[in-house]
Amino acid sequence: MNHYQFGVDYYPEHWPKERWATDARMMREMGIQIVRMAEFSWAKFEPSEGAFRFEDLDEAIDILGREGIDVILGTPSAAPPAWIVERDPDIQPLDWTMRRRHFGGRHHDCQSHPVYRAHIKRYVTAFAAHYADNPHVVGWQVDNELGNSHGDLCFCEHCEARFRAWLKQKYVTIDELNRAWGTAFWSQGYASFDQVHAPRVTVTGLNPSQDLDWKRFTSNLICEFHQFQADILRAHAPGKFITHNLMGFCSKPSYYDLGKQLDFASHDQYPGGHFHARHDEYRADWHAAELDFIRAVKQKSFWIMEQQSGITGWEILGRAPKPGQIPLWAMQCVAHGADTIVFFRWRSCAMGTEQYWHGILPHNGVPGRYHREISAFMKKYAPLLKELNGSVPKAEMAILRSYDQERAFDIQPHHPQHRYIQHLATYYKAFHRANVPVDFVGEEHDFTPYKVLIAPLQFLMTPEHAAKLRAYVERGGTLVLTWRSGVKDGTNLCHTEGALPCLVDDLCGVALAEYDCLRDTTGLVHWDGVDYPCDIWCDVLETTTAEPIAVYAHEFYAGSPAITRNRYGKGTVYYVGTQMAPELADRFACELCADAGIKPLLVTPHGVEVTHRVVDGKRYLFLLNHLETSQRVDVPASWRTWDDADWSGELSELGVQVFVEE
Repeated sequence: MNHYQFGVDYYPEHWPKERWATDARMMREMGIQIVRMAEFSWAKFEPSEGAFRFEDLDEAIDILGREGIDVILGTPSAAPPAWIVERDPDIQPLDWTMRRRHFGGRHHDCQSHPVYRAHIKRYVTAFAAHYADNPHVVGWQVDNELGNSHGDLCFCEHCEARFRAWLKQKYVTIDELNRAWGTAFWSQGYASFDQVHAPRVTVTGLNPSQDLDWKRFTSNLICEFHQFQADILRAHAPGKFITHNLMGFCSKPSYYDLGKQLDFASHDQYPGGHFHARHDEYRADWHAAELDFIRAVKQKSFWIMEQQSGITGWEILGRAPKPGQIPLWAMQCVAHGADTIVFFRWRSCAMGTEQYWHGILPHNGVPGRYHREISAFMKKYAPLLKELNGSVPKAEMAILRSYDQERAFDIQPHHPQHRYIQHLATYYKAFHRANVPVDFVGEEHDFTPYKVLIAPLQFLMTPEHAAKLRAYVERGGTLVLTWRSGVKDGTNLCHTEGALPCLVDDLCGVALAEYDCLRDTTGLVHWDGVDYPCDIWCDVLETTTAEPIAVYAHEFYAGSPAITRNRYGKGTVYYVGTQMAPELADRFACELCADAGIKPLLVTPHGVEVTHRVVDGKRYLFLLNHLETSQRVDVPASWRTWDDADWSGELSELGVQVFVEE
């Protein structure tokens, strides 16, 4: 049973000891119950090899404990100290151009390096043993945001050696590797595994099959790096939970794989992040999608380990959260399945890269608007989070998010503006606008609980995957496949037998005649007398057993099917041959829901999100107004306000209202 509703990230080493007791008291008065700390503190706690100095951390934990606040400790392997780097400089990673990335930031480490692994083992063993019996230390976070800052790292000899071992285990013989990678092209054949290197920068392009395997390997390496530390923690400090702060749709490691090692998933949520390209863009649907995906990692409720509590920024700053926006963002997390909200951070840091990543308190430590808003939010909604603990939304529809498909399109995106996750978001956002709950699933998950499975961009198609999709449809499921499905096999080589979409063409009831990459242009789809825009790509389809429900209205293939529907077994398969603009996606979502018998939670004006969680037969329904104007919302008579407040039918700007329906 989770006993925590609200927490905060805290770095006592950044502040004078004389302030610690004041901070702890203020946290308790706010409603803080748990603190995460120490994930970047290696240099302080082990200033030289084997000389552990945990006294200050002991004192900070004790001060918090006296206020009734428990602690999550992070292992600091994302920030090896200067003395380790000075002694062993080659633990610093190499990028794909073989340039060294140096000390001075974070994640300046090679996760394969045996010497670095030895340093980690020594520290984490001592760390776990020291706090094994501390009643206020209730859990661990391994490292921090694994995959962050490692986009093109590491390509050193130790990583290559692990890569070769991984390839030997997978392919057994070098002849099989040559076949799977298609090395007959450009004279790339290998005589032994020793000749294989990581896919470093080349003169022209990379072997797509080699690059895909490298991406798979690096994901496995990160997961194994996490497991390496988790095993030490469980051996020396049993009985404490282990989690990790994930990052939404980050694609470096597979969160499905990493999640198997966690007691529960955690997530870092920054709706107003300075890293967003535009701050005047409506993004509530995107942030909802990230939350729903994190829920999919273990298919259960989760924690927010870093929840935005002020302006974000490193060298560049984001916008200031508007009054009411921070509580709204936190409640959106709760609405999508978060049991615990840990705000980042307690106090804005006066030093280092994150000086302008603002916290609940400003630099001077004097409470202001952010503190007032978050305090009021905690006090009001702590009882709600207790009631919701462990519950999740119930969805009749799922979107298949595949790391392998994403990796393959990252290697060969086809169109300069095409991105796998943005394509998935086309579907998610349409159902979000319609207030239809959606789950995410991976290839290994069970599809049968869902009336509808949307499986976009099934570029890599294996017989096993095709059989699973076929069985889902035969039993009565509704499947949506999209353009560029069934193009390649599992090794990233093109299928050479059968019609596209290979292995599922009969399931779809279509055959691909040709295709068109819409470079520097857009297209049109004609449906029931209306022309809708499309872009990026067009599959030119010929139907066999499918019926066209929309046709192209542009180019030489005008009049040919753009979207089809095929009845197969007890189920139905839709094939969408193009990238839909929002208007077309909305039309398709309406058709799909009507055909599958799925109803929205509620019809609301633009900007008002509705979602729910289910507890013991009761639905808790959340109305979230993401716009800066109040909005009228008609709710059923069977809904009563959770807090028994009067409901006028008006949802205030950036406002929240929670209802309960028996």
